[in-house]
Amino acid sequence: MIKQSLVSKSIRAVLMAGVGSAFLVGAPAMAQDQNDAEKGEKAEEKFERIVTTGSRISRPELSQAEPVVTLGREDIERFGSTDLGQILAELPAVSASSTLIGNRTSNSSAGVSSANLRGLGSSRTLVLVNGKRHVAGSPGSASVDLSTIPSSMIERVEIMTGGASAIYGSDAVSGVVNVILKKDYEGLEFNARGASSTEGVGARNHELNLLGGGNFDDGRGNAVFYAGLSRIQQTMENDIRQSNNWGTILNPEDTGRLDGIPDRIWAENIGSEYISGGGVLWGDELYGFRNDGSWTVQPERDGTNSGLFGSFKDGCDTCLFNDDYDNFQPGVERVSFGSNLNYALNRSSNFYASFSYTKADITQQFQPAFTQDIEINVADNPFLDDELRAHLLDQGIEQASMWKFFEDWGNRTADNRRELFRVNAGVEGEFQLSDTYFLYDVYYGYGETRNKRITRNEKINGNVVAAADAIKDADGNIVCRDPNAGGVNTGGECVAYNPFGNSASAEAIAFMSADVTREDTITQEYVGASFVTDTAEFFELQGGPVDVAFGFEWREETSETLTDEFTKRGLTNNAATPDEFGKFDVSEGFVEIKLPLLRAVTMVDELTVDLAYRTADYSHAGSANAWKAGFVYAPIEDVRVRGTLGVAVRAPNIAEAFSPRSPGFTRVNDPCDVNEISKDPNRAANCAALGIPVGFEGETNVSIDLISGGNPNLVSEESDSKTLGVVWTPRFIENFSITLDYYEIEITDAITFIDPQDVINNCVDSASGIDNSYCAQVTRDPVSNQLTMVESGYLNAAALETSGYEMEAKYYTDLSGFDLPGAISTSLFVSKLETLVSYDFQDQPDQDNVNRGQLGTPKLQARFSVGYSLDDLNVNWTARYIDRSALFNVTPRLEAHENLSPNYVGSIVTHDLTAGYAITDNLRVSGGVRNVFDKVPPGYVGNALYDLVGRRAFGSLTYNF
Repeated sequence: MIKQSLVSKSIRAVLMAGVGSAFLVGAPAMAQDQNDAEKGEKAEEKFERIVTTGSRISRPELSQAEPVVTLGREDIERFGSTDLGQILAELPAVSASSTLIGNRTSNSSAGVSSANLRGLGSSRTLVLVNGKRHVAGSPGSASVDLSTIPSSMIERVEIMTGGASAIYGSDAVSGVVNVILKKDYEGLEFNARGASSTEGVGARNHELNLLGGGNFDDGRGNAVFYAGLSRIQQTMENDIRQSNNWGTILNPEDTGRLDGIPDRIWAENIGSEYISGGGVLWGDELYGFRNDGSWTVQPERDGTNSGLFGSFKDGCDTCLFNDDYDNFQPGVERVSFGSNLNYALNRSSNFYASFSYTKADITQQFQPAFTQDIEINVADNPFLDDELRAHLLDQGIEQASMWKFFEDWGNRTADNRRELFRVNAGVEGEFQLSDTYFLYDVYYGYGETRNKRITRNEKINGNVVAAADAIKDADGNIVCRDPNAGGVNTGGECVAYNPFGNSASAEAIAFMSADVTREDTITQEYVGASFVTDTAEFFELQGGPVDVAFGFEWREETSETLTDEFTKRGLTNNAATPDEFGKFDVSEGFVEIKLPLLRAVTMVDELTVDLAYRTADYSHAGSANAWKAGFVYAPIEDVRVRGTLGVAVRAPNIAEAFSPRSPGFTRVNDPCDVNEISKDPNRAANCAALGIPVGFEGETNVSIDLISGGNPNLVSEESDSKTLGVVWTPRFIENFSITLDYYEIEITDAITFIDPQDVINNCVDSASGIDNSYCAQVTRDPVSNQLTMVESGYLNAAALETSGYEMEAKYYTDLSGFDLPGAISTSLFVSKLETLVSYDFQDQPDQDNVNRGQLGTPKLQARFSVGYSLDDLNVNWTARYIDRSALFNVTPRLEAHENLSPNYVGSIVTHDLTAGYAITDNLRVSGGVRNVFDKVPPGYVGNALYDLVGRRAFGSLTYNF
């Protein structure tokens, strides 16, 4: 069977849509009697009803039980960004942890930008496009890559926070992001926009879009086509002005825990004298090598970060500094195209179809491969400097270890190609049974993501050791001691390697390194139908007929990752990971009821109750049920009280359920290290019971082996959510509204990957000693006592809780009433976080992890915007406020406030100024400056929630032909 490329599928979809529309256009018009015409008028009236996110039953935005935040096209334009995920992350309800910048340390998610509502994880946020599901962007997950949604087609984005599984199904635990695309369009539009730092940082982006559309067959149909090209410039960590290898060091003035003196202090130039890009030789001293191969004795550190890292305030050109290698944001080049089609089959039914294709090439940098395994034969190695050789031999050193980052090979660069194809089609309309009308939507969708992820310059372990063991042969040539040595060598292939500095030959690098290739295929297919009707024919409540929506959906999802044979055999420093495959299907049925109990009676302008229920049967996780109840009570027309109560579910995704148990690597801190052992009262005794001596210095900031995998016995996690709020729309202030809502979400049986650090910590933090299940999962070297391996996996073990308040106020007024030209619009959104707590193990409620007010989850966030419009001119000013946040773990039981200084990042306010002007009927320009006053956090704050780039300018041009 020939495997079609996604481009081929896209072209085929275009042709099929064209043939289908031709068939529809050529069909004879159906005879319509007067009764049909009347039905059609009613149908057209119903088709115009607006269905907002959170319900399949139409209603005004401020008349529904759930709070919904809406971003319009003009709002999105003011952000000056091509990354929808980063745009949404500036809203207080959305965390920035899964954006393009937030994913900068991940290979599998490199270039992916996802939404993370309430900071509960992107896997608990459901993303819809026009109310329908969208295929995931990363293998094994359900997280949607928002950057694959065509920006030129976005009409608005609606965000509903809180459990919505009863309406939309699994994954809507923390809420729903619904991206609404343009449905009908006539004309031809070209748009160009771009943005760049004004402070020399770079971080540029630009985008070109073409949008065309028109009606056909006397207005019965409309077809839209779009194409776009965008680019995001790769930016390195050391391009960020305030970045300077920040980290913490032990405070020399500290006298002990909780002594009123910070335990650690922030410092710049945190690096390692033990390893570097030019290599460090361990002899009687530590000898560092510069790029040209010259050497020096490594300098003394000014402060200690850990056993391997410290501060060097005056710098060190032969030390390792991580910022030299890491991305701030990856480079992305993307091309996308697609089409939408709508066609009225008759007055009461409409056919719709859409397809989209996007291809992105992502370049992301990681640290170079490194080694701690090279052994230098001091007498024989011809690359070693003669002066240093003589000195070492004089000291009686005949064999010396060398640690090195392979900077001469280049970074481990992730070159990823991501392709996505998605098609959606259906028929929506109205039919009548007796005197009851039904609105219906019968639909089908298929999506496929293909990723080719190449990580360049990985290490072939045995070959490095063989190539570094160099000698001179009888003819004076520098060769490998054993030309047949190495893990990958068919005979005589070993090429001698010069590890001192960056002078390696291309042949030696080719012998020691290899590229790792992984190919992902992710699919999603669904079919469903929904119906909306009312009980007007049979009965009505005092407030009107009961609205009912019901339907079903079947969905199948698959994920496959194929790894190259070289890597699967464990020949590189990558773990010998097997191929991965998993799939599940689910059948769901749902019903939603709107009960208008009372209307326009004494003390009740409106009293409506909403009920929803959904049942699902998962092939891999069994049955799961979700429900929701909501109400809207308006004692008078100006005031509405609203609230919801419900249970939402999330079934395990493919990675959580089906990942094979396989080796990998993880970075950990050793809790028995002299600097860590005092952080729990049980550690000292348990570490001693393991045979670890007092004053032990563990190796930190280095990788150890990890064995982990999925769990087929997982069940769906469940959340209880509540909202309660009030809406005020005073008639005496036209175009003014204010809402205040409380939300609360509690998740139990949360699916969690047991963090390897938790496994290691729980081994020595247990009050019952070391005879526990965690210690059996931890391996230490029997001689050095250093950590060498940890085992972990997924369990329904965790719990999460969050709650808070949100207030939104909007006002619009025409200034003509004040004898002034133009109009003013204002909006204010304030979010106050009351609770954000996680429990790694829900059966240990005393072991809470409080995150409220910590970096990335501030207690208070706000956005204020004011706009002025006059004819073809509009000007907008927006301010964003982020409350001060702790840089330490704020969990009260840990009493960590003295852990470091400064221990808070202060509150930050940034200001944006934008303007747009329609020069002619066809030409509109806009632009602005983001972060006008160039306010950035200190260099030791790198969280993606903050604007780390600083002031930047952007501009846009739109021309309608």
